[in-house]
Amino acid sequence: MSIETTMTRAWQRQAAWLWLLLPVSWLYGFITMVRRQAYKIGLFASYRAPIAVMVIGNITVGGSGKTPLIIALVNHLQKQGVKVGVISRGYGGDSSQMPALVHADSLPSIVGDEPCLIVNMTGAAMAVCPNRKQAITTLLNDYPDLQLIIADDGLQHYALQRDIEWIVVDASRGFGNQQLLPTGFLREPMSRLQGANVVYHEKTDRTTKDNKQAQSNRLTMHLQADKLQPLWPSAVEIEGLTAAEKMPMPPIPNGRVHAVSGIGYPQRFFDTLLSLGFDVIGHAYPDHYDFSLDELLQYSEQPIIVTSKDAVKIRALLIDMTSRQTLSEEYQELINRLWVLPVTAVLSDGCYISLQQQLKALNINLSKGTKA
Repeated sequence: MSIETTMTRAWQRQAAWLWLLLPVSWLYGFITMVRRQAYKIGLFASYRAPIAVMVIGNITVGGSGKTPLIIALVNHLQKQGVKVGVISRGYGGDSSQMPALVHADSLPSIVGDEPCLIVNMTGAAMAVCPNRKQAITTLLNDYPDLQLIIADDGLQHYALQRDIEWIVVDASRGFGNQQLLPTGFLREPMSRLQGANVVYHEKTDRTTKDNKQAQSNRLTMHLQADKLQPLWPSAVEIEGLTAAEKMPMPPIPNGRVHAVSGIGYPQRFFDTLLSLGFDVIGHAYPDHYDFSLDELLQYSEQPIIVTSKDAVKIRALLIDMTSRQTLSEEYQELINRLWVLPVTAVLSDGCYISLQQQLKALNINLSKGTKA
């Protein structure tokens, strides 16, 4: 078991032994505070982009629904006529090949899995680099007419100045024991929420007829599960597959499935499948895990369902394999059992109203209404 998995499980159950690490958390908190103050007073240099920057991040370790939120916001802004681009550090990619633009055919091993997903879902202009200044410069060199840049997970990257901050909070996990790393799973103290838009990611849309207006004014989001899709929709193009193999049958509710996940908070994915009626066998891997096809072969007989983020990496593996060799029957059978559960972030009206107000203050006007 990896250290990451051990710590994640300890945080989830708030294990008592975590309090033994409190002195380390104090030191971490002190360093974090000094670092932020150094940027604030100008001791450390920070970069001001020539256009508005909106940072979306979190103060906790693990998934909070940030990537689906970014996809929803980019799609919304594009519909409203705003020319928006995205930058990311490109976690999981090859930093030696960055800064780099992200295209529809970019490889997760080069630019990272989340950037591939964002571009595939939105078609947005995007660049990746651990140095956000270099990412922005690269992006604007090719897309000089952008009006807004959304920075994916740059909340603690104080070398980049920002005009808007949205912090995503997973309401189901909350803030645990409200302690900093490693005693708790906070990257920054609770006070960091002040002055930012805090969007609470809830399990489902809790809005009812009685409190619909009150709920719509809150900054909330929930993930809506979409229809299952074959991971390899172009299976019809693979030489050697029979007609039956080209038409895989989707998993059915009440049926047993393997749920394979390499995201920050895999339990949310498992719970979603359970709510859809599946008998779930969960297989949790570390966030941004690099799967191999051989690993997936061990999950035999039942269908395998993965997240959209994991799907981009697995799909890249299949593309690479099919370009080098004819697939064996074993891998053809695996393809027929691989399914993706896409999700869409559904935002409250309050999120769109707040976004419109913040952009208007930056002289970026939406051409249409406030809702997606």
